[in-house]
Amino acid sequence: MKVFDNTTKRFFLASWVAINHTETNHAPVTQLRPSAPSSHVGFLQPLRQKIENIQINNPQLAHRLCKLIPAQCPFERDVKLFGKTLFHIPPMCKLNPFFEEVVGLRFRAMCYLADECGEDISQYC
Repeated sequence: MKVFDNTTKRFFLASWVAINHTETNHAPVTQLRPSAPSSHVGFLQPLRQKIENIQINNPQLAHRLCKLIPAQCPFERDVKLFGKTLFHIPPMCKLNPFFEEVVGLRFRAMCYLADECGEDISQYC
């Protein structure tokens, strides 16, 4: 009975969280964020902190952020000619050094609208 319970717990944990134990060095889960390249850490860190410290406590600000920050990369597309795909332009948003912070800001704005204001956010998805 214990073997089944332990196996089930490992399966469910592994199904939505994948952690390589050799890379974690027993770090807490809050510290398992992908690290930025060391050349960008120094001078971009203050801007990252400012973006992460933006408090969303106004519905108008939350609506504005949800409208300004796109849900998907606007540059990704397929270039077609006569119905055949010639080539695919990959998403360029990952090249933005503030990508994770901006996406997190949009997510916090959507959570504020849904949780605090009780609004339907399906129009922003």
